[in-house]
Amino acid sequence: MKYIFYQFLTGALDLFLWSGELIGEENLPKEGPAVFIANHLGPTGPIAVVCSIPLQLHPWAAGDMMDKELAPEYVRIDFVEPRLKFKLPFSRVFSKALSKITVPMLKSLGCIPAYLGGQERLYDTLKASLSLLLEGKCLLVFPEYSLVGLDTFVKMYPFQKTVFRLGEMYHESIGQRLLFYPVAVHESNKVMVGKPIAYNPLNAHGVERQRLKNLLEETIKGMYAQMGGEEYVGELTPQRK
Repeated sequence: MKYIFYQFLTGALDLFLWSGELIGEENLPKEGPAVFIANHLGPTGPIAVVCSIPLQLHPWAAGDMMDKELAPEYVRIDFVEPRLKFKLPFSRVFSKALSKITVPMLKSLGCIPAYLGGQERLYDTLKASLSLLLEGKCLLVFPEYSLVGLDTFVKMYPFQKTVFRLGEMYHESIGQRLLFYPVAVHESNKVMVGKPIAYNPLNAHGVERQRLKNLLEETIKGMYAQMGGEEYVGELTPQRK
């Protein structure tokens, strides 16, 4: 997708849905490749990050949200009923209409379909992501694990480790260290970007995935608390590998 079209879409989202503040712009790279890791904060996070960071980002998006057949039910359970408080049967009708907008919009933003479970589909996500990184592109990933239908108002769930496999895949491909940038989204309409954390090829793969997961998760928690002037409060849920 042409960057000018990406700028148009994110500019429209910023005007109507976000209009927030970016903190830590000096930590941004001038160009890719890079992987931005952010907390989700419900539907706010993805909109906030793509509107705030002045780079073309390729976000991971739930695979069902990018499938025109599956999207209406996903949107109904994940957003329309818990957030808008609409009830059946109207929630189903509204979700079907809304998905006719969201599916093409996600594809236009250059999103990468990401799926829970299933090694083959998971590998497709990683392979597509690696191809973009090798082209010098930037990715945006929200690695929190929460099942659709759980409490979507929790500030931050524990991270999955899947995305950090890209560090080893990228290094094995060209022998360079991939940079992961922590990004915190706060409900006060602020986005903060921290200093990058580099993949360490000297560690065993499993050890390095866990290190990156822990370090980025704790860094983003701290950044979130810093923006709100408050102690971080989260909730634990089952973690996936």
